[in-house]
Amino acid sequence: MSFAENLQMIRKEKHLSQEELAEMLGVSRQAVSKWEQGTGYPEVEKLLLLSRELNLSLDSLMATEIAQGKAMEPDKVTGVITISSPHEHVVTKCYKVIASQKFKGGKKSPQYALFGVSSTGVSFWGEVNTFLAWYANEEQLGKEIVEIENAIFSGIPAYELKYSVRVERHFLSLKMIDD
Repeated sequence: MSFAENLQMIRKEKHLSQEELAEMLGVSRQAVSKWEQGTGYPEVEKLLLLSRELNLSLDSLMATEIAQGKAMEPDKVTGVITISSPHEHVVTKCYKVIASQKFKGGKKSPQYALFGVSSTGVSFWGEVNTFLAWYANEEQLGKEIVEIENAIFSGIPAYELKYSVRVERHFLSLKMIDD
């Protein structure tokens, strides 16, 4: 079942009206209606509140979306998680991750980079980003982002990157190292 169907079913099982659920979450009744019609999703903070108020896991609420890779966009993920990068020897706390655009390099060059965005402050140039890792392709990057999102949604405090690649740096170029 989809998020919309799950939400509607659970709300009715708990004998709550859309208005009552909206009041619990601090949103409008129209917002709840959109969620139940499948025309929108709540913000992550509201998802976490929904999970707590209805006493259910986010996995069960969003099982279909997660299985289909329709979880929240990476730039919408919030919460705090400690991410460690074994290849880059980086450990950082962040509240969201963002991916680079595709790099144009040789066959042995990584195609994407992943950054963690710190919740601890804003610099003159904007949010504080920490480089986390390099990725060989979009598929590996996507898997990593989905797993990080799931960890945040599940309240897991730490995550170690699994799909990144090791690289050698040569002056102005990068080359992936086969393990």
